[in-house]
Amino acid sequence: MPVTDEAIEKIKGMIVSGELGPGSKLPREADLAERLGLSRSSLREAVKALSLIRVLDVRQGDGTYVTSLQPSLLLDALGFVVDFHQDASVLHFLEVRRILEPAATAMAATLMPDAEIAALRGVLEALDEDASVEELVANDLEFHRRIAAGSGNPVMCSLLDGLSGPTARARIWRGLTQEGAVSRTREQHNAILEAIENRQPELARSWSTVHIAGVEMWLRSTVASPPCPPTAGDLRAGTPAGPSPEDRVPLGR
Repeated sequence: MPVTDEAIEKIKGMIVSGELGPGSKLPREADLAERLGLSRSSLREAVKALSLIRVLDVRQGDGTYVTSLQPSLLLDALGFVVDFHQDASVLHFLEVRRILEPAATAMAATLMPDAEIAALRGVLEALDEDASVEELVANDLEFHRRIAAGSGNPVMCSLLDGLSGPTARARIWRGLTQEGAVSRTREQHNAILEAIENRQPELARSWSTVHIAGVEMWLRSTVASPPCPPTAGDLRAGTPAGPSPEDRVPLGR
């Protein structure tokens, strides 16, 4: 095992055992290196690596602390990793989303407080009929974020939030190139919301599955025979590459 990996494992062991808890300050570098039988350079590299994934917090002039270790904090790194995947591998993230989000939606239909459901209705109604694709996707992200939070499971919420990057780009591209994508999204959002409002978890799960599967099916057909492959910059900007959407042959659902 490389010495840096060994150092990481030893610090991890101190946290898992409870010797170092959330908010605890690590011993001085020299003392900790001697105690763990490590060189100061390997310990330093381990601390750097653990700070990148938000396990440790290095405070200049103060010391190194264990973070809160909250799921939302630790899973921040997921979004960073996910953003590197901008090709057909986005399908893998959509598959995971199709498994997780319907479950979160069913949980929200049972657990989401009435006030939060009313706020969710407000998000949906805030979207104008003539909204741009970018505005639609921003509204879509907020809609789904609130549902994930309504599941009452912070780990589920953080995982879904981490998956939002590449799937958001796919949704923008779909809205720009597929006929009826915007109106279909609005209709499906409303169906999901009505199932949550009526406390019908299985119906909410079903509509969520249909909604997410639509994006996945569209992306599979696009990957199989792309009309004009978008670049990463196109997707981030929400701007189609090549011919305008009006010049394209609409993709099937």
